[in-house]
Amino acid sequence: MLLIPAIDIKNGQCVRLRQGDMDKNVTVFDDDPVAVARRWCEAGADRIHVVDLDGAKAGYPVNDRVIGEIVAAAGRIPVQVGGGIRDEAAIETYLERGVEFVILGTRAVSEPHFVADVGVEFPGRIIVGLDARDGMVATDGWSKLSNHTVADLAQQFEADGVVAIIHTDISRDGMMQGVNVQASRALAAELTIPVIASGGVTNIDDIEALLGAVSDGVAGAVIGRALYEGTIDLAAARQLVNYRQQRSGGSA
Repeated sequence: MLLIPAIDIKNGQCVRLRQGDMDKNVTVFDDDPVAVARRWCEAGADRIHVVDLDGAKAGYPVNDRVIGEIVAAAGRIPVQVGGGIRDEAAIETYLERGVEFVILGTRAVSEPHFVADVGVEFPGRIIVGLDARDGMVATDGWSKLSNHTVADLAQQFEADGVVAIIHTDISRDGMMQGVNVQASRALAAELTIPVIASGGVTNIDDIEALLGAVSDGVAGAVIGRALYEGTIDLAAARQLVNYRQQRSGGSA
């Protein structure tokens, strides 16, 4: 299972939100997102998850310069980026900067044919992030609810060639109330591509619970506030995953 620390960037700072509220519930954890990326890489991250929160609100990349610096700092650790990526030019810019995977959100939901187009143009590089509240997909930086269910859209995007779905329960995101393993497992059961769980990962028990869903297709966890507040030690989580992987013959 992939352990994927999250770095959310707003105004050039590393922040965390509660329930996706970009105006009222922002906590600044560090003024140097690049240094944060180095810290997580050294602690055993499998991948770095970066969200341009300003870009998500603006509709185009805003913090692309610092994201390029994060990619350079991460070295061989892959970086996946989302937030404000709504055209081919933005995708090309990030891939040219060394980003491994580009995460589509709002435009994927509002114009699903766009996913089919870029899936062909950038094979193996597109992830779709489906942010859900009560099983319905949220868009525009989580400020609006769509009329689409998570499962229906995920199946469509799988057919369009995306390599993974990031499933975020935004009712739990940043709330330190535990990850919604059941919802991510249920989504994974509808797909053959991996599901990466996000939102609410709080402690090592959540990592343990997600490890129990690996065989169902839950392939990773995006971890945010818990790392910054110290309720999860990334190195300890890495040891747990490695131990379980050895015990299971490499499938964890």
